[in-house]
Amino acid sequence: MVELSSFLENIKQEGIVAGFVPRIASVAGSLDKDAALDALRDEHESALNEAGFSWDQLYRAEQVHGNQLAIVPDGGAARLLPEVDGLLTAEPNVVLGIYVADCGLIWLVDSKTGALGLLHSGKKGTEGNILGEAVKKMERAFGTCPADLVGVLGPCIRPPHYEMDFAAAIRKQAREAGIGSFEDCGLCTGSDLETYYSYRMEKGKTGRMLGFIGRKTSP
Repeated sequence: MVELSSFLENIKQEGIVAGFVPRIASVAGSLDKDAALDALRDEHESALNEAGFSWDQLYRAEQVHGNQLAIVPDGGAARLLPEVDGLLTAEPNVVLGIYVADCGLIWLVDSKTGALGLLHSGKKGTEGNILGEAVKKMERAFGTCPADLVGVLGPCIRPPHYEMDFAAAIRKQAREAGIGSFEDCGLCTGSDLETYYSYRMEKGKTGRMLGFIGRKTSP
């Protein structure tokens, strides 16, 4: 199912579809990543279909816990972009997707140009300020003014379940980058294993939540 939490409402502007697929009760939290993604594929594909997109429109980041970004489509046929943790686009009818199980998932919308971003910001990505890097890349690539950006930080692990409060660091980075509106949902993955997967609390054997965003044009 697609989580219709209020924390995504601010970025659901005209034509923009943003979603978050939480824990799927039928998929155990005792799998390694590849097995979990295989088991979750049908549910995640159904969520995209429900949102009006197809799996063939989905672009995903390899997620290597860095601060590198890719603009999609990049001219190639790849749907899994290597060695990046963030995806940016100004194109309609493509979907950006990021998997998380404790790390920070950040949605970005340029309210003027319609450009979009989706970032994976865990411990290392936050230390590398992937959010600040994304804002700068959107400025260069799409003419984005930071003040026009609307951002949301989704559910992630927080103290006392994790020693680093990277959510606080991300909020600070959003202010420093000049993002016009930034909301932290405040939800902790480690505190609610009925709703979320948590890599740390489940000792690395767990599923992944899917965050996605895209902009649809009228038929």
